[in-house]
Amino acid sequence: MTTLKERETIQQQFKERMSEDDLLNCMRCGFCLPTCPTYIESGFKESHSPRGRLAVMKAVVDGVIEPDEDVERSLNMCLGCRACEPVCPSGVNYGHLLEEARDIINQNKKHSLPVRTVRNVVFNGLFPYHNRIQTLTGLLGFYQRSGLQKIVRKSGMMKLLPDSLTTMEKVLPNVPTIKEMKNRPTYLPAKTKVKKRVAFFSGCLMDTMFMTTNDSTMKLLQLAGCEIVIPTGQACCGALHGHSGEKDGAKELAKRNIQAFEELSVDYIITNAGGCGAFLIEYDHLLKDDCEWSERAKQFSAKLKDISSILVEMEFHKKELSLPGQVITYQDSCHLRNVMKTSGEPRILIKAIKNTEYREMKNADSCCGSAGIYNIVESEMSTQILDSKMKSAKDTATTTIVTANPGCLLQMKLGIEREGLSGLVRAVHIADILLESFEKEKSE
Repeated sequence: MTTLKERETIQQQFKERMSEDDLLNCMRCGFCLPTCPTYIESGFKESHSPRGRLAVMKAVVDGVIEPDEDVERSLNMCLGCRACEPVCPSGVNYGHLLEEARDIINQNKKHSLPVRTVRNVVFNGLFPYHNRIQTLTGLLGFYQRSGLQKIVRKSGMMKLLPDSLTTMEKVLPNVPTIKEMKNRPTYLPAKTKVKKRVAFFSGCLMDTMFMTTNDSTMKLLQLAGCEIVIPTGQACCGALHGHSGEKDGAKELAKRNIQAFEELSVDYIITNAGGCGAFLIEYDHLLKDDCEWSERAKQFSAKLKDISSILVEMEFHKKELSLPGQVITYQDSCHLRNVMKTSGEPRILIKAIKNTEYREMKNADSCCGSAGIYNIVESEMSTQILDSKMKSAKDTATTTIVTANPGCLLQMKLGIEREGLSGLVRAVHIADILLESFEKEKSE
């Protein structure tokens, strides 16, 4: 519950910091409505649509309404998938407005002690430090390998957790050891004639929990003719901070990454996680008001490219790829599609795999409900969205759901588990299936 003083401060900062031009650009045409998962799943509730949220923001700026709990609830219910942006005829920068509004509210609201503690641990004590993420992931690996996981499951202790977290525990990948996570390359030569020199953004969770996917990504780049530099000074991309009202923390991480990559003399900076890539490519917006960093951020953002984009550019899809018997569908990463404008390239690569059948999923471009930590903090709405997504996936009779983002990957695995399809359907990152199909062809 916000106090009167807090609401007054929030309202004043809305007036000072929110772009009134962007707010006024919304014509209330409603083109965004059919693209918004929360609008649809809430039973077409206007306050859970992009148009409705923009109207709420504008009303706070104009002093028509106070920034109360209903305003905060409306903004927090948003997935931040930004599917509304490509269809907006006025080009409203909805994602930027949402992040600004969340930051204003969060920075001027007094959270309860438990919430403050959790936020402090996550945003200040964990994600800025890669070694701590390695340690935490290593503990998860010990839990999986030591037999403790089997004991916990058999004891019934998991029943004490919400169903969503219990199911999530089942679909977590088998993580590497701390030793493996610490023994990472800093340079890899091309396996063919060198065509490009690239830097690889390894990320935090991608280089720990999803380390095998990072390994697949780097092998693909080598096979495509890239020599790879992996700077040790890089940090978390800052997306979790930026989407959760911790903008200052996101800026500090952005500066660390820019500094780590800017002197490398590379053609591209490659990412393999749609959510990370979308935040990295908007460092120029994040730091636009910082005279020391704005130009450096523009240069950084200009080099960002998703793994699927560079592989198509390097004509990897013309290599011999095969995976007999697979029926494949693709679930778009919202941020890869809507922010990085990358949707055709993953499909080109997947369709190039011989002896498979590709079936386009209905509404493949709509959010799966993962959205960072949305599936934890808004589990009910997330589950509704996932159930709709799984209906579309089942209609394709697919055996393999391909994704391009770790959150999407876990969410689709969660959906497979919930639908009782384990063993019949799998979810896999695009880098892993491409390497699998390349190695399968070579082994035959």
